[in-house]
Amino acid sequence: MEFFRNPKINFVGAMRPAFTVSVILLIAAAISLVIQGGPHLSIDFTGGSILQVVIDPVPDITRIRTALESSGVEGAQVQEFGAENEFLITYPRLDADILDSGAGLLSKLRDGLSGHEIELRREESVGPKIGGELRSAAANAIALALLLIVIYIWFRFVFRYGIAAIVALVHDVTLTLGVFSLLDFEVSLSVIAAFLTIIGYSLNDTIVVFDRIRENMKLRRKESYSEVINRSINECLSRTVLTSVTTFFVSLTLYVFGGPVIHDFAFALCFGVLIGTYSSMFIASPVLVFWYEHFIADKKRAGAEM
Repeated sequence: MEFFRNPKINFVGAMRPAFTVSVILLIAAAISLVIQGGPHLSIDFTGGSILQVVIDPVPDITRIRTALESSGVEGAQVQEFGAENEFLITYPRLDADILDSGAGLLSKLRDGLSGHEIELRREESVGPKIGGELRSAAANAIALALLLIVIYIWFRFVFRYGIAAIVALVHDVTLTLGVFSLLDFEVSLSVIAAFLTIIGYSLNDTIVVFDRIRENMKLRRKESYSEVINRSINECLSRTVLTSVTTFFVSLTLYVFGGPVIHDFAFALCFGVLIGTYSSMFIASPVLVFWYEHFIADKKRAGAEM
């Protein structure tokens, strides 16, 4: 199915503006992460307890915090979650002298809110040691994925293709992490899974374009390097847009109808699909042009002069 017929968009010509926009966004993401002291990590990585409860009659959030503090639980985070009588309570640490599990936190809540009916919907508790191990495992998983991608693309294409793909993937993950920091969304294990999904989706998109570039390099030897890159991206444009639109709408459906539990996961997918499509056209392939013009073309000219 051809969504665009014979498009002739100058993607390479937009390389500098695209790079400028991306650099500005990356700087904004970095500043946000520095100001926030890093991403907002969930208890999966920091340790602690989390309760999802339904409370009737509905108390004010300040009343819940006061009730917990009066029971000796200080520093708990309380937020509405779904319905107006549903709350998410996060306690960022497990202190043996206060509570040793989510059940202990629930007991303290009931003590502080006597006269209210409290129904437990979800309980999670993670120790600080396990949280640290999960944090290391998540970072190692992303780093290993990027390394294996470079090796795979190096063998399938050439080394510079791998570098171009990694630049695009780091761009995608960093911007997504920056948006999470700006919106103060939690980074949990499910969000890490979304990041790895974004990496896979963006990489697949990029490899399709790279395949077409490799084919056209053999078929259109009289055209310049930039012309071949432009032609290849335009030839893949219909496939790229159709795939991205369908994937985006599925992710958006998850975000709208999936409930608050998977909101952050679905949001990461929605944003990742958009930024991954952008990077495959305006970052990954133009990086090849930049590499060629600054490293390969100069060598060819020097060899011709000799």
